[in-house]
Amino acid sequence: MGRIPQAFKRVAAQSPVSTLLKAKTSSALQKEKKNFPQKNPLATPKSTLPSLFSESANLSDAKSLFNSFISSTTDAPSDPSFYNSILQSFSSVSSLQDSIFFLNHMVKQHPPFCPNRFTYHTLLKQACSSADDPSLSGAHNVLNLMTSSGFPPNHVSTDVAARALCECGREEDAVELVKELSTKNSLPDAYTYNFMVRHLVKKRSVSSANSFITDMKGFGINPDLVTYTIMIDNVCNTKNLREAMRLLRVLSEEGFKPDCYVYNTIMKGYAHLSQGGDVLGVYKRMLDEEVVPDHVTYNTLIFGLSKSGGVKDAKKFLQVMAEKGHTPDAITYTSLMNGMCREGDALGALALLGEMERKGCSPNSCTYNTLLLGLCKGRQVNEGVKLYGMMKKCEIKLETGSYGTLLRALCRQGRVAEAYEVFDYAIESKSIPDVAVYSTLESTLKWLKKATEQGLVV
Repeated sequence: MGRIPQAFKRVAAQSPVSTLLKAKTSSALQKEKKNFPQKNPLATPKSTLPSLFSESANLSDAKSLFNSFISSTTDAPSDPSFYNSILQSFSSVSSLQDSIFFLNHMVKQHPPFCPNRFTYHTLLKQACSSADDPSLSGAHNVLNLMTSSGFPPNHVSTDVAARALCECGREEDAVELVKELSTKNSLPDAYTYNFMVRHLVKKRSVSSANSFITDMKGFGINPDLVTYTIMIDNVCNTKNLREAMRLLRVLSEEGFKPDCYVYNTIMKGYAHLSQGGDVLGVYKRMLDEEVVPDHVTYNTLIFGLSKSGGVKDAKKFLQVMAEKGHTPDAITYTSLMNGMCREGDALGALALLGEMERKGCSPNSCTYNTLLLGLCKGRQVNEGVKLYGMMKKCEIKLETGSYGTLLRALCRQGRVAEAYEVFDYAIESKSIPDVAVYSTLESTLKWLKKATEQGLVV
């Protein structure tokens, strides 16, 4: 994008409308860096210029500023990107109609400026982003203007419009406009198509995405592997694993080979539902399809089996994982410890902690808190207190569940002084919000008092 010439700055500073300019020098602009490339190469590039116009800018002010610049310089930039930047800045604070008038004014006052496709895409984005126009009339006006100016809409135009509409929550309008443009040979490419599918399943529903996919097939655009991956990921997140398996079958029927990511996603969905058998079934199907499991596959498998009571099988896969060249990490061991604690083998989980450390794998905060919770629930309070001491020494923060469980376990044994010490550490380490720390201690002490008064065994 073009930079602001010094002549333009001088004119702006001397102009009555200089208050419209925001302070930012060219040197400061040159220091700005793009650390990451755009995810979508077809997305409308953002201007690197500062906003030239304040929120109160109007068409008359914009014209005056532009006229002052043109009349005061003999070396006006020839690069259209400079003028596009001015238009883009003005369009961010003006109405669509004023932006079109301003564009016409720039062309009239400075004939060397020839609007290009990006010029009209700036207007198209503004038309689709306008909250004042609930219809698509503004977008249609710009599209007609593009055609009459020799720039008929193309797939990039479709992308610009679709993204702008979706960003405003106007998914139905985006679908309508994409279909309309498709009838005029402005078909969306894979980037735009999959963006629409992703946005529809996230903001609307799977059925709306399926309807869009069906409609686009009528234009010869079919879903690809990325499309199915997006759909499967969404239905797994909403715990609709039956639909995920249906999509997996459809994917294969369409001639696509599911990759490791697809299988991992479905396995994770079953794992969160504690359906270890189904997790194992997907893993076996993965092997049958000759898809090589990765580190995430084994971690998900061990997590799912451990969560659903299949610790014995999970331990076997710990060995398989290592044999396949994937070193178990803190996530692997923590998942297995959690499963062992669920089955009442908290001491076995504690022994696994030692094995984990001997193999050079450092436990994390989640590991310690999972084990502390399991030990206290398993009535291994002394071991839990020792583990808590290690956590305190290493300045590891307590989680809400492990903190409350440790407090109750100590109070149950009449070790109230130690419970207060745990309370102090939770406050000092800022492990959890103070309100939660105090309320947990208060409720625990009330429970202990009531149980003692009623002669209940705690």
